[in-house]
Amino acid sequence: MRLAARSAPRAAERSAIVAVAVAAVAAFADAYITQPLLPILGHDYGVSPAVAGASVSAVVFAMALSSSAYGPLGDFLGRKRVMVVGCLLLGLATFACAFAPDFRALVALRAVQGALIPAISAVAVAYLGDLGGKRDLGSLVGIYIGATVTGGFIGRVGSGMIADALTWRASFVAYGGFTLVAAIVLGFGLHERRVPRELREGNVGQAFAGAYGAMFRHIGNPKLVGAFLAGATLFFGFIGVFTYLPYLLTAPPFSLSTGAVAWFYASYVAGIFAAPIAGRLSNRMSQQTLVAIGFSVALLGLALTALGSLVAIVIGTIVLCVGMFVAQAIVPTYVNVTARVAKGGANALYQAFYYVGAVFGSTLPGLGWEWYGWPGVLATCAASMVLGFVAFTVLCREDV
Repeated sequence: MRLAARSAPRAAERSAIVAVAVAAVAAFADAYITQPLLPILGHDYGVSPAVAGASVSAVVFAMALSSSAYGPLGDFLGRKRVMVVGCLLLGLATFACAFAPDFRALVALRAVQGALIPAISAVAVAYLGDLGGKRDLGSLVGIYIGATVTGGFIGRVGSGMIADALTWRASFVAYGGFTLVAAIVLGFGLHERRVPRELREGNVGQAFAGAYGAMFRHIGNPKLVGAFLAGATLFFGFIGVFTYLPYLLTAPPFSLSTGAVAWFYASYVAGIFAAPIAGRLSNRMSQQTLVAIGFSVALLGLALTALGSLVAIVIGTIVLCVGMFVAQAIVPTYVNVTARVAKGGANALYQAFYYVGAVFGSTLPGLGWEWYGWPGVLATCAASMVLGFVAFTVLCREDV
Protein backbone atom coordinates (compact mmCIF):
# COMPACT_ATOMS: atom_id res chain seq x y z
CA MET A 1 0.00 0.00 0.00
CA ARG A 2 2.80 2.43 0.89
CA LEU A 3 4.65 1.62 -2.34
CA ALA A 4 1.49 2.30 -4.34
CA ALA A 5 0.99 5.60 -2.53
CA ARG A 6 4.53 6.71 -3.36
CA SER A 7 4.37 5.55 -6.99
CA ALA A 8 1.18 7.47 -7.72
CA PRO A 9 2.70 10.94 -7.15
CA ARG A 10 5.79 9.92 -9.10
CA ALA A 11 3.64 8.81 -12.04
CA ALA A 12 1.75 12.10 -11.87
CA GLU A 13 5.03 14.04 -11.84
CA ARG A 14 6.29 12.11 -14.85
CA SER A 15 3.11 12.85 -16.77
CA ALA A 16 3.45 16.55 -15.93
CA ILE A 17 7.08 16.63 -17.10
CA VAL A 18 6.13 14.91 -20.36
CA ALA A 19 3.25 17.35 -20.87
CA VAL A 20 5.50 20.39 -20.36
CA ALA A 21 8.10 18.93 -22.74
CA VAL A 22 5.51 18.23 -25.45
CA ALA A 23 4.13 21.77 -25.13
CA ALA A 24 7.65 23.22 -25.33
CA VAL A 25 8.39 21.27 -28.52
CA ALA A 26 5.14 22.48 -30.08
CA ALA A 27 5.58 26.12 -29.04
CA PHE A 28 9.14 26.47 -30.29
CA ALA A 29 8.38 24.57 -33.48
CA ASP A 30 5.64 27.14 -34.14
CA ALA A 31 8.11 29.96 -33.50
CA TYR A 32 10.51 28.90 -36.25
CA ILE A 33 8.20 27.53 -38.94
CA THR A 34 8.95 30.26 -41.47
CA GLN A 35 12.76 30.32 -41.30
CA PRO A 36 13.25 27.80 -44.14
CA LEU A 37 10.16 29.10 -45.97
CA LEU A 38 11.31 32.70 -46.53
CA PRO A 39 12.11 32.30 -50.27
CA ILE A 40 8.74 30.64 -50.88
CA LEU A 41 6.88 33.30 -48.91
CA GLY A 42 8.73 36.03 -50.79
CA HIS A 43 7.73 34.48 -54.11
CA ASP A 44 4.08 33.83 -53.22
CA TYR A 45 3.48 37.23 -51.62
CA GLY A 46 5.82 39.23 -53.85
CA VAL A 47 8.00 40.63 -51.06
CA SER A 48 11.77 41.07 -50.77
CA PRO A 49 13.95 38.79 -48.60
CA ALA A 50 14.30 41.54 -45.98
CA VAL A 51 10.54 41.96 -45.79
CA ALA A 52 9.95 38.20 -45.73
CA GLY A 53 12.20 38.05 -42.66
CA ALA A 54 9.52 39.98 -40.76
CA SER A 55 7.65 36.67 -40.47
CA VAL A 56 10.42 35.61 -38.08
CA SER A 57 11.22 38.88 -36.32
CA ALA A 58 7.53 39.53 -35.60
CA VAL A 59 7.43 36.40 -33.46
CA VAL A 60 10.57 37.21 -31.49
CA PHE A 61 9.56 40.83 -30.95
CA ALA A 62 6.10 39.83 -29.70
CA MET A 63 7.68 37.28 -27.36
CA ALA A 64 9.93 39.98 -25.92
CA LEU A 65 6.99 42.33 -25.37
CA SER A 66 4.58 39.81 -23.88
CA SER A 67 6.83 37.59 -21.75
CA SER A 68 6.57 39.76 -18.64
CA ALA A 69 2.78 39.45 -18.63
CA TYR A 70 2.50 35.70 -18.19
CA GLY A 71 4.55 35.06 -15.06
CA PRO A 72 2.28 37.17 -12.84
CA LEU A 73 -0.77 35.68 -14.57
CA GLY A 74 0.52 32.25 -13.63
CA ASP A 75 1.21 33.41 -10.09
CA PHE A 76 -2.35 34.55 -9.46
CA LEU A 77 -4.46 32.49 -11.89
CA GLY A 78 -2.57 29.22 -11.59
CA ARG A 79 0.14 28.02 -13.93
CA LYS A 80 -1.89 25.18 -15.44
CA ARG A 81 -4.68 27.52 -16.54
CA VAL A 82 -2.29 29.91 -18.24
CA MET A 83 -0.33 27.18 -20.01
CA VAL A 84 -3.35 25.21 -21.24
CA VAL A 85 -5.31 28.21 -22.50
CA GLY A 86 -2.21 29.79 -24.04
CA CYS A 87 -1.29 26.56 -25.85
CA LEU A 88 -4.84 26.17 -27.13
CA LEU A 89 -4.91 29.71 -28.51
CA LEU A 90 -1.42 29.26 -29.98
CA GLY A 91 -2.63 26.21 -31.88
CA LEU A 92 -5.55 28.17 -33.31
CA ALA A 93 -3.28 31.09 -34.30
CA THR A 94 -0.82 28.71 -35.97
CA PHE A 95 -3.64 27.06 -37.88
CA ALA A 96 -4.96 30.47 -38.94
CA CYS A 97 -1.59 31.38 -40.49
CA ALA A 98 -2.27 28.80 -43.20
CA PHE A 99 -5.14 30.94 -44.46
CA ALA A 100 -3.45 34.36 -44.39
CA PRO A 101 -4.69 36.20 -47.51
CA ASP A 102 -1.66 38.53 -47.75
CA PHE A 103 1.73 39.02 -46.17
CA ARG A 104 0.56 41.67 -43.71
CA ALA A 105 -2.03 39.28 -42.37
CA LEU A 106 0.59 36.56 -42.04
CA VAL A 107 2.94 38.86 -40.10
CA ALA A 108 0.07 39.93 -37.84
CA LEU A 109 -0.82 36.31 -37.11
CA ARG A 110 2.84 35.50 -36.52
CA ALA A 111 2.93 38.31 -33.97
CA VAL A 112 -0.11 36.74 -32.28
CA GLN A 113 1.80 33.47 -32.15
CA GLY A 114 4.75 35.26 -30.57
CA ALA A 115 2.49 36.87 -27.98
CA LEU A 116 1.10 33.46 -26.99
CA ILE A 117 4.28 31.36 -26.88
CA PRO A 118 5.38 32.90 -23.52
CA ALA A 119 2.20 31.48 -21.98
CA ILE A 120 4.28 28.31 -22.04
CA SER A 121 7.90 29.49 -22.08
CA ALA A 122 7.53 32.13 -19.33
CA VAL A 123 5.56 29.83 -17.01
CA ALA A 124 7.08 26.39 -17.56
CA VAL A 125 10.20 26.82 -15.41
CA ALA A 126 8.16 28.16 -12.50
CA TYR A 127 5.79 25.20 -12.84
CA LEU A 128 8.73 22.78 -12.85
CA GLY A 129 10.10 24.55 -9.78
CA ASP A 130 6.80 23.92 -8.00
CA LEU A 131 6.92 20.31 -9.12
CA GLY A 132 10.47 19.28 -8.42
CA GLY A 133 11.74 21.62 -5.76
CA LYS A 134 15.27 22.98 -5.53
CA ARG A 135 17.01 19.60 -5.58
CA ASP A 136 15.59 18.36 -8.89
CA LEU A 137 15.05 21.69 -10.65
CA GLY A 138 18.33 21.67 -12.57
CA SER A 139 17.56 18.31 -14.16
CA LEU A 140 13.98 19.32 -14.96
CA VAL A 141 15.04 22.61 -16.55
CA GLY A 142 17.66 20.75 -18.56
CA ILE A 143 14.92 18.49 -19.94
CA TYR A 144 12.76 21.53 -20.70
CA ILE A 145 15.56 23.39 -22.51
CA GLY A 146 16.28 20.23 -24.50
CA ALA A 147 12.61 20.17 -25.50
CA THR A 148 12.73 23.81 -26.67
CA VAL A 149 15.81 23.03 -28.78
CA THR A 150 14.05 20.00 -30.22
CA GLY A 151 11.07 22.18 -31.09
CA GLY A 152 13.23 24.76 -32.83
CA PHE A 153 14.94 22.04 -34.84
CA ILE A 154 11.67 20.32 -35.78
CA GLY A 155 10.11 23.66 -36.69
CA ARG A 156 12.91 24.54 -39.08
CA VAL A 157 13.45 21.14 -40.68
CA GLY A 158 9.91 19.76 -40.63
CA SER A 159 8.25 22.82 -42.12
CA GLY A 160 10.66 22.76 -45.04
CA MET A 161 10.01 19.08 -45.69
CA ILE A 162 6.23 19.55 -45.53
CA ALA A 163 6.43 22.55 -47.84
CA ASP A 164 8.48 20.56 -50.36
CA ALA A 165 6.00 17.68 -50.30
CA LEU A 166 2.82 19.78 -50.19
CA THR A 167 2.69 23.57 -49.68
CA TRP A 168 3.95 26.04 -47.07
CA ARG A 169 0.38 26.45 -45.87
CA ALA A 170 0.29 22.74 -45.04
CA SER A 171 3.17 23.32 -42.63
CA PHE A 172 1.03 25.66 -40.54
CA VAL A 173 -1.89 23.24 -40.62
CA ALA A 174 0.34 20.40 -39.41
CA TYR A 175 1.98 22.38 -36.61
CA GLY A 176 -1.30 23.97 -35.59
CA GLY A 177 -2.78 20.51 -35.16
CA PHE A 178 0.26 19.37 -33.18
CA THR A 179 -0.04 22.40 -30.87
CA LEU A 180 -3.72 21.69 -30.23
CA VAL A 181 -2.79 18.12 -29.29
CA ALA A 182 -0.14 19.56 -26.94
CA ALA A 183 -2.83 21.67 -25.26
CA ILE A 184 -4.87 18.54 -24.63
CA VAL A 185 -1.79 16.77 -23.23
CA LEU A 186 -1.21 19.74 -20.89
CA GLY A 187 -4.82 19.66 -19.77
CA PHE A 188 -4.63 16.02 -18.74
CA GLY A 189 -0.99 15.92 -17.67
CA LEU A 190 -0.60 18.95 -15.39
CA HIS A 191 -1.71 19.22 -11.80
CA GLU A 192 -3.50 22.36 -10.76
CA ARG A 193 -1.26 24.45 -8.60
CA ARG A 194 -2.28 26.52 -5.59
CA VAL A 195 -4.30 29.64 -6.38
CA PRO A 196 -3.81 32.73 -4.15
CA ARG A 197 -6.37 33.39 -1.44
CA GLU A 198 -7.34 36.78 -2.97
CA LEU A 199 -8.42 35.08 -6.17
CA ARG A 200 -10.33 32.34 -4.37
CA GLU A 201 -12.19 35.03 -2.48
CA GLY A 202 -12.95 37.04 -5.61
CA ASN A 203 -10.40 39.84 -5.08
CA VAL A 204 -9.05 39.59 -8.61
CA GLY A 205 -7.79 43.17 -8.78
CA GLN A 206 -5.84 42.82 -5.56
CA ALA A 207 -4.28 39.54 -6.66
CA PHE A 208 -3.42 40.96 -10.08
CA ALA A 209 -1.79 44.10 -8.68
CA GLY A 210 0.09 42.11 -6.07
CA ALA A 211 1.50 39.68 -8.63
CA TYR A 212 2.73 42.43 -10.93
CA GLY A 213 4.14 44.49 -8.09
CA ALA A 214 6.06 41.47 -6.84
CA MET A 215 7.45 40.86 -10.33
CA PHE A 216 8.86 44.35 -10.75
CA ARG A 217 10.41 44.27 -7.27
CA HIS A 218 12.78 41.62 -8.64
CA ILE A 219 14.56 44.41 -10.54
CA GLY A 220 15.95 45.52 -7.19
CA ASN A 221 17.70 42.17 -6.65
CA PRO A 222 21.24 42.42 -8.14
CA LYS A 223 21.57 38.64 -8.40
CA LEU A 224 18.46 38.42 -10.55
CA VAL A 225 19.54 41.40 -12.65
CA GLY A 226 22.85 39.64 -13.30
CA ALA A 227 20.97 36.55 -14.46
CA PHE A 228 18.64 38.62 -16.65
CA LEU A 229 21.62 40.30 -18.33
CA ALA A 230 23.38 36.96 -18.77
CA GLY A 231 20.39 35.53 -20.63
CA ALA A 232 19.92 38.60 -22.82
CA THR A 233 23.56 38.95 -23.85
CA LEU A 234 24.02 35.24 -24.43
CA PHE A 235 21.03 35.08 -26.77
CA PHE A 236 22.16 38.30 -28.48
CA GLY A 237 25.43 36.66 -29.48
CA PHE A 238 23.85 33.34 -30.41
CA ILE A 239 21.16 34.84 -32.63
CA GLY A 240 23.63 37.26 -34.18
CA VAL A 241 25.92 34.46 -35.37
CA PHE A 242 23.18 32.30 -36.86
CA THR A 243 21.35 35.24 -38.44
CA TYR A 244 24.37 36.47 -40.38
CA LEU A 245 26.11 33.13 -40.97
CA PRO A 246 24.30 32.64 -44.33
CA TYR A 247 25.88 35.87 -45.61
CA LEU A 248 29.32 34.40 -44.89
CA LEU A 249 28.61 30.97 -46.34
CA THR A 250 26.86 32.05 -49.54
CA ALA A 251 29.64 34.48 -50.46
CA PRO A 252 33.08 33.54 -51.87
CA PRO A 253 35.16 31.58 -51.08
CA PHE A 254 32.46 29.17 -49.86
CA SER A 255 29.60 30.09 -52.24
CA LEU A 256 27.26 27.49 -50.71
CA SER A 257 23.66 27.09 -51.80
CA THR A 258 20.82 28.07 -49.50
CA GLY A 259 19.97 24.40 -49.06
CA ALA A 260 23.50 23.58 -47.98
CA VAL A 261 23.56 26.50 -45.54
CA ALA A 262 20.35 25.23 -43.93
CA TRP A 263 22.17 22.13 -42.70
CA PHE A 264 24.37 24.31 -40.49
CA TYR A 265 21.31 24.73 -38.27
CA ALA A 266 21.59 21.03 -37.49
CA SER A 267 24.25 22.11 -34.99
CA TYR A 268 21.27 22.99 -32.76
CA VAL A 269 20.95 19.26 -32.12
CA ALA A 270 23.95 19.57 -29.80
CA GLY A 271 21.71 21.50 -27.43
CA ILE A 272 19.31 18.56 -27.14
CA PHE A 273 22.09 16.64 -25.39
CA ALA A 274 24.01 19.49 -23.74
CA ALA A 275 21.08 21.00 -21.82
CA PRO A 276 19.94 17.84 -19.95
CA ILE A 277 23.56 16.94 -19.13
CA ALA A 278 24.15 20.43 -17.73
CA GLY A 279 20.96 20.13 -15.73
CA ARG A 280 22.13 16.91 -14.12
CA LEU A 281 25.59 18.35 -13.45
CA SER A 282 23.97 21.24 -11.57
CA ASN A 283 23.17 18.79 -8.78
CA ARG A 284 26.93 18.26 -8.27
CA MET A 285 28.56 21.52 -9.43
CA SER A 286 27.86 25.14 -8.59
CA GLN A 287 25.61 27.02 -10.96
CA GLN A 288 28.15 29.85 -11.23
CA THR A 289 30.81 27.38 -12.43
CA LEU A 290 28.52 25.84 -15.03
CA VAL A 291 27.45 29.24 -16.36
CA ALA A 292 31.11 30.27 -16.63
CA ILE A 293 31.84 27.07 -18.56
CA GLY A 294 28.88 27.72 -20.86
CA PHE A 295 29.98 31.27 -21.68
CA SER A 296 33.60 30.19 -22.17
CA VAL A 297 32.68 27.36 -24.53
CA ALA A 298 30.34 29.65 -26.50
CA LEU A 299 33.13 32.22 -26.92
CA LEU A 300 35.47 29.46 -28.08
CA GLY A 301 32.88 28.53 -30.70
CA LEU A 302 32.84 32.13 -31.96
CA ALA A 303 36.63 32.11 -32.23
CA LEU A 304 36.66 28.89 -34.24
CA THR A 305 34.36 30.37 -36.90
CA ALA A 306 36.93 33.13 -37.47
CA LEU A 307 39.58 30.68 -38.73
CA GLY A 308 38.30 30.85 -42.32
CA SER A 309 37.93 27.08 -42.81
CA LEU A 310 34.58 25.46 -43.54
CA VAL A 311 35.47 22.63 -41.17
CA ALA A 312 36.31 25.14 -38.44
CA ILE A 313 32.99 26.90 -39.00
CA VAL A 314 31.10 23.61 -38.68
CA ILE A 315 32.93 22.73 -35.46
CA GLY A 316 32.60 26.30 -34.21
CA THR A 317 28.83 26.40 -34.59
CA ILE A 318 28.51 23.08 -32.77
CA VAL A 319 30.75 24.30 -29.95
CA LEU A 320 28.75 27.55 -29.79
CA CYS A 321 25.51 25.59 -29.41
CA VAL A 322 26.98 23.42 -26.66
CA GLY A 323 28.10 26.47 -24.70
CA MET A 324 24.87 28.34 -25.29
CA PHE A 325 22.62 25.55 -24.09
CA VAL A 326 24.80 24.61 -21.13
CA ALA A 327 24.44 28.17 -19.81
CA GLN A 328 20.80 28.42 -20.88
CA ALA A 329 19.98 25.26 -18.93
CA ILE A 330 21.43 26.78 -15.75
CA VAL A 331 20.54 30.49 -15.72
CA PRO A 332 16.72 29.99 -15.58
CA THR A 333 17.26 27.50 -12.77
CA TYR A 334 19.32 30.10 -10.94
CA VAL A 335 16.52 32.64 -11.39
CA ASN A 336 13.91 30.27 -10.01
CA VAL A 337 15.99 29.33 -6.98
CA THR A 338 17.11 32.91 -6.26
CA ALA A 339 13.62 34.42 -6.42
CA ARG A 340 12.11 33.81 -2.99
CA VAL A 341 8.62 34.94 -3.97
CA ALA A 342 6.70 35.53 -7.22
CA LYS A 343 8.77 32.95 -9.06
CA GLY A 344 6.51 33.18 -12.09
CA GLY A 345 7.17 36.90 -12.32
CA ALA A 346 10.92 36.36 -12.00
CA ASN A 347 10.94 33.79 -14.78
CA ALA A 348 8.77 36.03 -16.94
CA LEU A 349 11.20 38.93 -16.52
CA TYR A 350 14.04 36.61 -17.48
CA GLN A 351 12.16 35.63 -20.63
CA ALA A 352 11.52 39.29 -21.47
CA PHE A 353 15.22 40.16 -21.16
CA TYR A 354 16.15 37.02 -23.09
CA TYR A 355 14.03 37.89 -26.12
CA VAL A 356 14.96 41.56 -26.04
CA GLY A 357 18.49 40.24 -26.47
CA ALA A 358 17.28 38.30 -29.51
CA VAL A 359 15.64 41.39 -31.02
CA PHE A 360 18.87 43.38 -30.82
CA GLY A 361 20.99 40.36 -31.71
CA SER A 362 19.15 39.94 -35.00
CA THR A 363 19.85 43.55 -36.04
CA LEU A 364 22.94 45.14 -34.44
CA PRO A 365 25.48 42.54 -35.66
CA GLY A 366 24.30 43.47 -39.14
CA LEU A 367 26.09 46.78 -38.68
CA GLY A 368 29.23 44.83 -37.88
CA TRP A 369 28.78 42.89 -41.13
CA GLU A 370 28.32 46.07 -43.15
CA TRP A 371 31.43 47.68 -41.66
CA TYR A 372 33.88 44.80 -41.22
CA GLY A 373 32.30 41.64 -42.61
CA TRP A 374 32.31 38.45 -40.54
CA PRO A 375 34.94 39.72 -38.05
CA GLY A 376 32.57 42.63 -37.33
CA VAL A 377 29.74 40.20 -36.58
CA LEU A 378 31.95 38.13 -34.30
CA ALA A 379 33.28 41.20 -32.48
CA THR A 380 29.74 42.43 -31.80
CA CYS A 381 28.53 39.04 -30.59
CA ALA A 382 31.64 38.38 -28.49
CA ALA A 383 31.38 41.80 -26.84
CA SER A 384 27.79 41.01 -25.85
CA MET A 385 28.72 37.64 -24.38
CA VAL A 386 31.67 39.05 -22.45
CA LEU A 387 29.39 41.72 -20.99
CA GLY A 388 26.92 39.07 -19.86
CA PHE A 389 29.68 36.90 -18.43
CA VAL A 390 31.05 39.82 -16.40
CA ALA A 391 27.56 40.84 -15.22
CA PHE A 392 26.77 37.34 -14.01
CA THR A 393 30.18 36.88 -12.38
CA VAL A 394 30.03 40.21 -10.52
CA LEU A 395 26.36 40.44 -9.61
CA CYS A 396 25.69 36.77 -8.90
CA ARG A 397 28.56 36.13 -6.50
CA GLU A 398 27.59 34.15 -3.43
CA ASP A 399 28.26 37.16 -1.15
CA VAL A 400 26.19 39.68 -3.17
